Amino acid sequence: MKIALGDLVIPGRKETSLLIEDGVIVSFDVSGAVDRAYGLNGATVLPGAVDVHAHLREPGYEYKETILRATESAAKGGITRAFAMPNLIPVPDSVKNLKAETERTERDAKIAVYPFAALTKGERGEELSDIEELSRMTLCFSDDGVCVNDLKLLEEGMKRVKAVGGIIASHAERRGAKDTRRAEFEAVEEELELVKKTGVRYHFCHLSTKESFELLKKALAEGLDVTAEVTPHHLTLNSMMIRDGNWKMNPPLRSPEDVEATREALISGLVGIIATDHAPHSIEEKARPYESAPNGILGFETLFPVVYTSLTAGGKLSLEALSEAVTAAPAKRFGIDCGKIEIGRKAELIALNVTDYRAYTAEEIAGKAKNSPYIGKVMTGFNVFTLVGEKVLYRSSEIKEA
Repeated sequence: MKIALGDLVIPGRKETSLLIEDGVIVSFDVSGAVDRAYGLNGATVLPGAVDVHAHLREPGYEYKETILRATESAAKGGITRAFAMPNLIPVPDSVKNLKAETERTERDAKIAVYPFAALTKGERGEELSDIEELSRMTLCFSDDGVCVNDLKLLEEGMKRVKAVGGIIASHAERRGAKDTRRAEFEAVEEELELVKKTGVRYHFCHLSTKESFELLKKALAEGLDVTAEVTPHHLTLNSMMIRDGNWKMNPPLRSPEDVEATREALISGLVGIIATDHAPHSIEEKARPYESAPNGILGFETLFPVVYTSLTAGGKLSLEALSEAVTAAPAKRFGIDCGKIEIGRKAELIALNVTDYRAYTAEEIAGKAKNSPYIGKVMTGFNVFTLVGEKVLYRSSEIKEA
């Protein structure tokens, strides 16, 4: 099958069209007959995003979200690959439990999904999972929102994950710290000492404090095999903006000074990855008083418009740097071969409308959940078209088939 895409912009290239045959990019010029053709109205074409921190909620929490609806939302947002965190029922702490998840993703997911296995049994931080057995199915390990505070256990886990060639993603949060800012950067400091001892590949989720970034900078200068991510919400929202449960997350929204430090960490290249921490919850849960509402907000559909509007449109982060942070850098860190628009490569493309501004609405959200603090915000950079191989995974109403 031949698919033609026209009236588009590819950063760094003068051509305004693409020809895809049997799911592979074959030319930047369109000639001859094609089976399908789409005009993209001058949209900017980029590789699909790789989100290394997402919660799909299934199995176990289908009342919040399902794999089907979540991945439809991801495709709408321009995300073509996502890594699923292990806070599920059953917790994927064994091959059997992990298969309960992967069988569903293979059946229902609209995009590529890669599972994290739990580092400890039940994510309880008391006993390590069977890392060696799990490594037959995934090399990614995390206890996600439950930081492993038993440092002896964590060190042993690091050694075993290193032995299988895996990577650990940490939600750094030291229990017992009175101040939530301290809870983060003190855990980062402790965990970096163990990374130095063990040499494990290590990734910090959603860093959000000035001190955390200072520790990361020092660790990288020492040559430690460590990376970190920041989220769109920690790049753009602060604690003074909080209105209700839809603004509650963990790490919580920080001070304006921490937001500026987070932005600087990304812009300077200290942190190379943006991830959403997409976390759906039911409307009823998020309607509770702020103190009793669960942590987490949606992120798939607002990844590009939030970052583009706040940083790229104002010249603070180039479009190329944005694409690198959401696609090439996470793909490289987590061992995926994707993220290039080249002849001979599989088509895995999205198209951003970077000229029109509009409000994000609850009605347009493709997933079940609606817990986004960005509802009503006027932004640009929304994805309008997602193509993987020969499959159009998302097409907005403004994109017509010729």
